[in-house]
Amino acid sequence: MGLNKILSIAGKPGLFKLLTQTRTGFVAESLLDGKKVTVSFKNNVSVLSEIAIYTLEEEVPLKVVFEKIKEKEDGGKTAVSHKEDKIKLEEYLFEVLPNYDEDRVYASDIKKIIQWYNLLHEHGITEFADEEEKEEASKETE
Repeated sequence: MGLNKILSIAGKPGLFKLLTQTRTGFVAESLLDGKKVTVSFKNNVSVLSEIAIYTLEEEVPLKVVFEKIKEKEDGGKTAVSHKEDKIKLEEYLFEVLPNYDEDRVYASDIKKIIQWYNLLHEHGITEFADEEEKEEASKETE
């Protein structure tokens, strides 16, 4: 499952897996506790595949950041917790994404990145690129 089915819902902790669409919104399942919730279209919802991190040159998609974390951690969980202090979080992101924009990416953003990566890892979601992107990448290497 790619990041296009994983959601962040404002006001609700953790991440959610999109299950189905309804007339007034959709049904999602929490990755934290497995509970199903109905979400209306009025809620502020972000799809992880649409989120990007500011760098000095451009915006880098979150899936690229997750891939870099995965590479750094050899496929495991992050070496730092999302509960670490601001300096440690910034140092960690600097190791993963050296050109991130320190003025526009806050410690709270870094906490979310680390927390979300670890939550996805716990649920076995470690393939962040879409199937189409994988096919394109394999064609480019041929």
